[in-house]
Amino acid sequence: MPVRNTPLSLYRRPQVSLARSTTLRMWLVSACAGLAVVQSSLTDDGASLMIAFAALSGAVLSEFLLNVKLHSQNIADGSAAASALIFTLLLPNTFPPVLAFLGSIFAMTVVKHSFGGLGANWLNPAVGAWLFARFSWPAAFEESLRNSPLSLLSTLSRNGGLDPQGSPLSLLAANGMDLSGAFSLPGAASPAGFGAVFGNGAEGVAAFLNRTVFSFLGTRLPAEYAALFAPRFPAIIADRGLLCLLAGTIVIVAFQAGETWIPAVFLIVYAFLVRLFGAFFLGGALGNGDILFGICSGGVIVAVFLLSSDPATAPKSRGGKAAAVVLAAVLAFMFRYLAFEPYGAFFAIALVNILVLLIRGVENRFLYQKAGGL
Repeated sequence: MPVRNTPLSLYRRPQVSLARSTTLRMWLVSACAGLAVVQSSLTDDGASLMIAFAALSGAVLSEFLLNVKLHSQNIADGSAAASALIFTLLLPNTFPPVLAFLGSIFAMTVVKHSFGGLGANWLNPAVGAWLFARFSWPAAFEESLRNSPLSLLSTLSRNGGLDPQGSPLSLLAANGMDLSGAFSLPGAASPAGFGAVFGNGAEGVAAFLNRTVFSFLGTRLPAEYAALFAPRFPAIIADRGLLCLLAGTIVIVAFQAGETWIPAVFLIVYAFLVRLFGAFFLGGALGNGDILFGICSGGVIVAVFLLSSDPATAPKSRGGKAAAVVLAAVLAFMFRYLAFEPYGAFFAIALVNILVLLIRGVENRFLYQKAGGL
């Protein structure tokens, strides 16, 4: 029998048909993000771990106090830890930990619980915390990324200093960015087994990835691009821990912890736009954009696998989800390549989260009301 009063059910917490429970999905996401934090911390004397600890402390403390106030027992569902660790991935690895602590408190108290808790929030808590940190302390954020590759490229783009015929990494090298030591850990020798697995420097890592990942794709990774997977230079933690982040997303997909077609659609649309227009807007030729650099930098991977597929901030119908993810991919490209915002993917996710309520209204009018009247 058809369900009546469907307009009311449209705005309740989403009933998502996934293969895993919410708790398991949250802890899988936490583990994935935690791996990336650990990788980043190997080359920054543990600074990334300090930021993660501060963010986790703020989130768990806020969640605990709110659960006591609301007489709830939901602290073990892992949502606070997942939001805090994803928020950590969006921050520069030299960002002040105390600001990460405050950002997590904002995520839990304002973004999550002020709208009814898990599943009722209209904005992803990690994205909300990132926006709060980015605009509350812009000087600290910009200073933390002052010597990062994307900041340099953004400055060159705004000043018209890019050679449209060169690859992004060659442009960075030409402007003084040293990529040769991307896998050389500071201080003494690398951890036991690190060199044995990856070899020496970027060449060894490229060879490892070509033997494992890229051999299945029928292509090869140039040695200079291996620097994207474990850099030493300042960047957001998601980019510095990209190799482990990719490994974690494979686990998430294997455990069917989300709807895998959503990241796939995002990547296809985004990669198409980067390939077709990525160089054109900088004065180059159509069809000459660097897909690998576009996807493996700027936090795109964390936006694709951990933010865009969040069921709590997504439409309910498959068509609505497809429209939202295509819009997110288009906006991510526009913010990054037209507005020269290095982390435009996060702004795109935030804007689409806001628009989801409108998309749900369209779903209500054209899908649910008609279904309820059958």
